[in-house]
Formats: sequence, structure tokens, C-alpha cells
Amino acid sequence: MSASIGYRRDDEGELWIESVPLRDIAQRFGTPCYVYSRHAIEVRWDAYREALRGRGSLCYAVKANGTLAILSLLAQRGAGFDIVSGGELARVLRAGGDPARIVFSGVGKTVKEIRRALLAGIRCFNVESAAELERIEGIAAESANPAPIALRINPDIDPQTHPYIATGLAQSKFGIALDEAEALYQHAAASPHLTVEGVAFHIGSQLLSVAPLREAAERTAALVRTLHERGITMGHVDVGGGLGVRYVDEEPPDPQNHIAAVAAPLSDLGVELLVEPGRAIVAEAGALLTRVEYLKQSAGRDLVIVDAGMNDYLRPALYDAAHRIEPLITRDDEPIRDREVVGPICESSDLFARHCPLAVAPGDVLAIRCTGAYGAAMASQYNGRPRAPEVLVDGAQAHLIRRRETIDDLMRGESVLVGG
Repeated sequence: MSASIGYRRDDEGELWIESVPLRDIAQRFGTPCYVYSRHAIEVRWDAYREALRGRGSLCYAVKANGTLAILSLLAQRGAGFDIVSGGELARVLRAGGDPARIVFSGVGKTVKEIRRALLAGIRCFNVESAAELERIEGIAAESANPAPIALRINPDIDPQTHPYIATGLAQSKFGIALDEAEALYQHAAASPHLTVEGVAFHIGSQLLSVAPLREAAERTAALVRTLHERGITMGHVDVGGGLGVRYVDEEPPDPQNHIAAVAAPLSDLGVELLVEPGRAIVAEAGALLTRVEYLKQSAGRDLVIVDAGMNDYLRPALYDAAHRIEPLITRDDEPIRDREVVGPICESSDLFARHCPLAVAPGDVLAIRCTGAYGAAMASQYNGRPRAPEVLVDGAQAHLIRRRETIDDLMRGESVLVGG
């Protein structure tokens, strides 16, 4: 999919989002500021829905971007949701999501979170360990309400992505080894407090090849056949998400290729597919707007110091991730130079780009593209910095969907020590 959906440059070289100049967003809401194209989100969602074509359900991965307006937008389009915490459950319910379309993943579900999700009536718990299965069974016994479960298996497959976002290798903290799964399924099937709904896998994120996904589906299909022979039937196979996007020059598969790769090995099993796209839905729809504060020469480095930092957008510091960075308005009165774009945070890792050709001056606003996923969702208040606002553009309308935090917000809930 093209990263240009929802964005364009006019004849004068100015960057627009849908029918709004990004310059207007920066002037109205200040910088740093996240902005998203509703049209781009809907196009990507509809592409996945078309690729699935009635073979299953889409459960948006809330961790990618859990802003209420985006969750509400997707809920209105019939989305299910993949959550990893009680906080994400509360967000989905507040946004109008159907609890019967929620799957709960994650390795560290607490007693309180499990009880809340069971009471809400979620579709399924994706269980990540024998200990978690025992905990869920005990809680379900107390409530007299059987818990719907699927085991998240670990197929031990290299997803060919950054190690921090690889989740399907044997040494990963995620999932249950294939050779342990059958015994746990037999226990679950015999328990009056558990209902076996399916099986799940998720091997990693920002995947640029469908081959590892196909291999994971093949190994999962073999497990399902074995379980069927033992009289344990699966209603669904949750194939996770993880499809990559184009940050700079990557060429990721499209949703059609993604669905085809995982569906083929499972096609004769009579199971529903659950697919959990997150990044692939929202990443390319978003941009982080940031203003140039200073230009600085230092030891041969040509630095552009901006007002956004790693607290606003962590991926470059965490993964050494690369992004397209471009001015909102192109200049012809400044030379294009190979520059480093850095933020104000007191960390040397606070760097957005090492080699970025830019013609800029102080006061110019830049767009860090493809930041709709794992941007605002991972933001912090490090260095005493209020988190940035979020704006959703719908045609010619710009809606503030999360206000900028204030200094008072930074200290809310805290107290000073009185009396020494």
C-alpha cells in the first residue's frame, strides 16, 4: 500500500492531509502534534476486510494506537479488537466496541484483569502459559462462568524482523511451545470451567515477507489436525497480525498476500480466521509535526534540532527505526544538506534521522511520516514534557481527539512532602 494515501503536495509544494494544509494544523494546534487521516485508516481497514472476504474476523490491535476516536471509528466499521491489558479493555468498551469481539492476549494478565474481562463477556483469552491457564480456570470456577480460551502457541519461526519485535522464536517470552500444547488442550477440554475456542499465534511485527507467516500457519494446522483426532475441535485460528508498512523504501506485502499466506494451510480445517492488524491499519495514516528550533554545526555534524523528542516518538531511539522526514513547505532559498534531525531530550539516542536531505530554517515545520502506530501510544512525559495532542482529519475538518497535556497534568496525582 502506498504511504501517500491521505497526503499530497499541491502545485506550490505544500503538504496537505486530505483537504487541509498541514501548515494549518501546526498553526492551530501547535507542535509537536500527531495528525491522522481518517480516509487512510478506512482505506486500509477496508482492504483487509476485502482480503478476508467472509472467511473470518478482524480484531484491530489496540496497542498500535488506542486513542478513543480511532477505536470508535473502527468499532463503527464492525471491528473486533485485540487487547493486552485491562486498560485497553476499558478503552475499547468506552469507545463502543463489542466485548464479544475482543480477544485478550499478553503474557502477564493479572487476576483483576482476567475477572474484568470474563465479566465483560469477551470472545476469548489467548493463553500464554500453563500457569495462566490455571489462573483463568480458577477464576472461572469462582464465577461459575466458563472462560473461553485459545492457547497462543510459539511455532519457533524466525519472522525476519527486528529482535525487539520478534515474538515467535523459541527463546521469546511469548506463547506456549508446540510440544506442550496438546497436553494443555486436553486439560482444558476436560475442565468444566474452560471452553476451548481455538488456537492462536503471532510471530512478530513489521514483517516484510509472508513466508514466515505461511510456515507458522502450516505448523499450527498440523497441531489442529492432531487435536481433531483427539476429539478436541477448534472453532477459530487466530493468525495474529504483524504485516509491515513502508516507512522509507520497504516493499511490504499487501493484505491480500497476507491473508492468502495464512489461509491456504488452514483451508481444509473448517475454522474461522481471526486476524489482528494494527500497524498496517494506522501507521501510514499518521504524521508527527515538529518545528525546527535551531540549526547547529557540531564536529562535522549538521544538526536540525526540533521540538519533538523521543518521549513523543520512541521508535527511532528504541529500534533505530528510519522514517521519511519532509518539510511542510518546500524551500528554494536554502541549500539542501545532509542533516541529522535530533530532539531536545537529554539522551544521545534522541535522534530521528542520521542522513536526511533537507533545506530548512528555524521556524519551519517538518512532518515525520508514518507515525500513526506506536507513536502517541508509546509517548511519555520524560524530561517533564507534556504529551502531544492528536488530531484526526476528515476531509476538510480537523478534529482534536486528544488535547495537549498541560504542566498541571504532569503533576496530577502527586503530592509534596510536608513537614520534612
